[in-house]
Amino acid sequence: MLDVIGEANAAALVGLVGGLMLGFAARIGRFCTLGAIEDLLYSSDDRRIRMWGLAIGTAIIGTHFALGSGLLGASDTAYLDQVWNPVATIIGGLLFGYGMALSGNCGYGALARLGGGDLRSFLIVIVMGLSAYFVMSGPLANTRVALFPVETDALAPQGISQLLDGLGINYVVSGLVIGGLILVASAAGKDMRRSPGHIFWGVVVGLAVTLGWVGTAWIAANGFAAEAVETHTFAAPIGDTILYAMTASGTALSFSVGSVVGVVLGACLGSYSKGHFRWEACEDPRELKRQLLGAAMMGVGAVLAVGCSVGQGISAFSLLAFSAPVATLAIFLGAALGLKQLITGFAPPAG
Repeated sequence: MLDVIGEANAAALVGLVGGLMLGFAARIGRFCTLGAIEDLLYSSDDRRIRMWGLAIGTAIIGTHFALGSGLLGASDTAYLDQVWNPVATIIGGLLFGYGMALSGNCGYGALARLGGGDLRSFLIVIVMGLSAYFVMSGPLANTRVALFPVETDALAPQGISQLLDGLGINYVVSGLVIGGLILVASAAGKDMRRSPGHIFWGVVVGLAVTLGWVGTAWIAANGFAAEAVETHTFAAPIGDTILYAMTASGTALSFSVGSVVGVVLGACLGSYSKGHFRWEACEDPRELKRQLLGAAMMGVGAVLAVGCSVGQGISAFSLLAFSAPVATLAIFLGAALGLKQLITGFAPPAG
């Protein structure tokens, strides 16, 4: 296959398939980071948070089977090859979560809404992608590196199962135990057991992340051209897609482009299948200003944290990277603070 379509196109195809799965999960299964947090905090409905747990547990088990069987190398992944910077993770996670609340979506959610016809999300996606590039490789890149130095080729373990593997506990064992416990805890709620749709789409998201790791690792191992081993995240890849759209005649396709396009296409098909597709625009300039500010914060925060709510919250979690639970908690706290400001305000209650 690689001889026919080439490594870059094959990676884009893997990203496209996983992106379609994620797009369907967002529009049909209502898989959404901010929506899950808002449901938990303001409607006492924990089903979408439990969906997130199911996605994490599924991704951990699938990814660790790949690690244990040699289909995926831990050191090939950025989350385990790069030395973890806790300060950058916390600051970036808080910034991303707060920006997510202001925008009303994370990058993944904005792509899914764009696929449903929401033109406000188009602006959020553009601003988020540009702001990510602004600090990743643009004018603020040197400042970022000076404040938060990046060390690659980590010698010490950067993840829980990587540490356990050094102690003689196989990746498959650690993945089954930890991932299995997360799956059981996530499916344990009475309301969750009565919602097979939530269970199904949570598992689909986890499988999409696993597919990204396994597919790109296979291409890297069997192709002649150098291809990154990666899976879904939605900050810098949005910038990659914007760049490809402007320079396609001289730039190869990539997993990132396939992933982003796949989410939009899957969300569009899912919206049409449910009869939910409709064009929407922002009628309040103040709301749009708030959303664009949030998008800029998300782009910066995701680069500092080395991942967004999907990148750290599921993809890094699938490897049991040390950064994943810290980044996820920081994103949750940032989003909770932003939602409090938007919904209830910061003023103390009267009386």
